[in-house]
Amino acid sequence: VDKEVPAGLEVHLILDNYATHKTPAVKKWLLAHPRFHLHFTPTSSSWLNLVERWFAELTQKKLKRGVHRSVQALERDIRAWVADWNDQPRPFIWTKTADEILDKVASYCQRISDSDH
Repeated sequence: VDKEVPAGLEVHLILDNYATHKTPAVKKWLLAHPRFHLHFTPTSSSWLNLVERWFAELTQKKLKRGVHRSVQALERDIRAWVADWNDQPRPFIWTKTADEILDKVASYCQRISDSDH
């Protein structure tokens, strides 16, 4: 990414909260590359991450329905799924508005903050 994005541009990366993004080596690299800015999705919000959503789709529509008698059979099914998806990509379409999602998040935050009392 560093080589492909013109040097004068800031780069904002949206990442999950997985610890590999927070290692000393990554922190050191980021200090040496101040145009990179990391933004982390909230914990327990995999639904915001469309890669996670794609894997959920693979799991629900292919893996849970399949019977794999070997690792090779499982790998064939996954590769076939990926090939089909790439041949006929389907966008993920949010079914709620941003306001509905934010209201639900606010309600959840209120519930968990009240649970300590």
